[in-house]
Amino acid sequence: MAELHFFTGTMDSGKSTLALQTNHNHAARGRVGRIFTTHDRAGEATLSSRLGLELDALEVTDDLDFWRYTVDSLTHGARIDYLICDEAQFYVPRQIDQLARIVDELQIDVFAFGILSDFRTALFPGSQRLVELADRTHVLQVEALCWCGKRATHNARTENGVMVTEGEVIVVGDVEDRETEPAEVSYEVLCRQHHRRRMTAARAKAVSMVSEPLPFQ
Repeated sequence: MAELHFFTGTMDSGKSTLALQTNHNHAARGRVGRIFTTHDRAGEATLSSRLGLELDALEVTDDLDFWRYTVDSLTHGARIDYLICDEAQFYVPRQIDQLARIVDELQIDVFAFGILSDFRTALFPGSQRLVELADRTHVLQVEALCWCGKRATHNARTENGVMVTEGEVIVVGDVEDRETEPAEVSYEVLCRQHHRRRMTAARAKAVSMVSEPLPFQ
């Protein structure tokens, strides 16, 4: 029976690498799949890993209908045994519903990969829907580490070196303020304690932990 799998973890936990490996394993057994992604670090219509591996993919936009795409492809004689869906946290909830329908009604396996929560510690809508619908949810065993060495559980965004907890969920470039120099946006993973204290690796180098005030009011 086909299943909807959701593989999740923080940044740097190897999600895209696993997506590429999953595709390789199934293709090596003669199965035919389709690869989808969105907002990949390597650019549009590309599934890439930080290890340097990449494959061509289909870019997912908010108006893509997975059900219609799959049915149309099958109707025109294509073979589809499975779907690889990377960066699934950015998919809209109705697209996750479409993926579940593909599994149930067309018996096509779906392997989705994505981050669970954003830099504000809020669930991505796509990831939330996957948790609600997936037959199996897998937390990746490759644990990303905070700068302190503890297991990283939260994704942090910095602008001009300062950690922020408000703003647009998806930042595809610099901030929009034309009157000032654009902010340099970057991301890193932190443990819960240091995310709560907004203690990034850069700030940790500049400020001694001993000099930090105790976290009591």
